Amino acid sequence: MFVPKAISVLSAVKKLLCLFWASPYTLLGVAIGCMGVLSGGAGRIRHGAIEFYGGFVAWFVRHLPTGRSTAGITLGHCILGQTSEGLVSVDKHERIHVRQFELWGPFMGPVYLLASAWLWIRGKDAYLENPFEVEAYRDADL
Repeated sequence: MFVPKAISVLSAVKKLLCLFWASPYTLLGVAIGCMGVLSGGAGRIRHGAIEFYGGFVAWFVRHLPTGRSTAGITLGHCILGQTSEGLVSVDKHERIHVRQFELWGPFMGPVYLLASAWLWIRGKDAYLENPFEVEAYRDADL
């Protein structure tokens, strides 16, 4: 009886550490999401992440360097999208990014951008050939 309880406590501690480690990006995502809600968008909690879509969030996502076809972007445990349906369509892909934020924490942004810059300098696709995106597309079967 002691072992399962100890495992559940360790699991809860691990989850809390992951939430804390990714929290700078999650807080940025929530701030953008709140602006979206204030401008007519909506939010929800789904599969352990906070999702925001519509309003300012839709405008923000549409104006990312990846263009109007971008359905969503992940910041820590927060996923921002243009529409609710769009977020559902990229759910598996974005959940892999959540896991990456849990692993890399505050280093995720700089490492992701450095990888993209390195690829761009070498004449490669800074988005599709980024190792973080390669993993997310591969593991989400997209």
